[in-house]
Amino acid sequence: MMELTTVWFALIATLWVGYFVLEGFDFGVGMLLPVLGRNETERRVLINTIGPVWDGNEVWLLVAGGATFAAFPEWYATLFSGFYLPLLLILVALILRGVAFEYRGKVDDERWRRRWDAAIVVGSAVPALLWGVAFGNIVRGVRIDAAKEYVGTFFDLLNPYALLGGLSTLTLFLLHGAVFLALKTEGDVRARANALALRLGALAAVVAVAFLGWTQLVRGDIWSLLLSVLAAVALLGGLAGVARGRDGWAFLGTAAAIGVAVVALFVALFPDVMPSSLNPAWSLTTTNASSTHYTLTIMTWVAVVFTPVVLVYQSWTYWVFRRRIGTRHIPQASGLPPRAPAGSHGGA
Repeated sequence: MMELTTVWFALIATLWVGYFVLEGFDFGVGMLLPVLGRNETERRVLINTIGPVWDGNEVWLLVAGGATFAAFPEWYATLFSGFYLPLLLILVALILRGVAFEYRGKVDDERWRRRWDAAIVVGSAVPALLWGVAFGNIVRGVRIDAAKEYVGTFFDLLNPYALLGGLSTLTLFLLHGAVFLALKTEGDVRARANALALRLGALAAVVAVAFLGWTQLVRGDIWSLLLSVLAAVALLGGLAGVARGRDGWAFLGTAAAIGVAVVALFVALFPDVMPSSLNPAWSLTTTNASSTHYTLTIMTWVAVVFTPVVLVYQSWTYWVFRRRIGTRHIPQASGLPPRAPAGSHGGA
């Protein structure tokens, strides 16, 4: 049977796949807010497309962090100490974005809303970029010494390969967000989102293929290569869906491309969880960074019980809020902008 350390490595990879696929279009919508929202009504349409789900999508990140802490404490400790500044910037950006969703409609003032809209853009762009930088460094390897501690600096993390990884996640999330908006809106907003997705697609494809190709040179194998090719095919399929106006297939294509690309990175990484660029023998692996077998056993049973509950609830949320949104659904009332529909957290 598969070792529990391998099982939890795969589960953590799955959690990151869920986070990047679901939170990815949230980031994309946030970054595109001033681009596709030409007036207040349209900006409220954009925000309301993710209003019911954005905070639920962040649960995947919380669970991934908690699972890493419990299953691989050495990995968690080295990662959060070595990547302290970029992870802090991501945390501040996520907090800023969440506050902006809630506060932009509290005052009936255009300047007030524009400032919070800028916070949404920044709070979406910073994590979209830095998550790619972080994962690029994890796959490439960082300066870890014999004591399994990071001994590099913040600027060591800003290497060309990791920065290309950041550009990959940034452009893919922009594309994913535009495709999601084409799927979830109607009228002029949908038409502009679809046209923008076609333009973003070419850029995202070039950057992502370059990053995955470089990954193969860094530490790839036949399986990560096959997955990278599959991710590229999924992305091309998504762009074909955009070109034909098949919004559902387009979204499935971009979602599959992001998900399979993340799997390819984890496959290239395994069995390491954090390679050392100083000496391969000093790398953190699924075995020397893991918790005890007893701890992993308890965690596995907890995951078996609660994971289906979370998946069913989140699926139900997406089903309830599955309909398209247009400007005709936004009440034109005086005073404060109305809140999002019941159950729609963080709406306009």
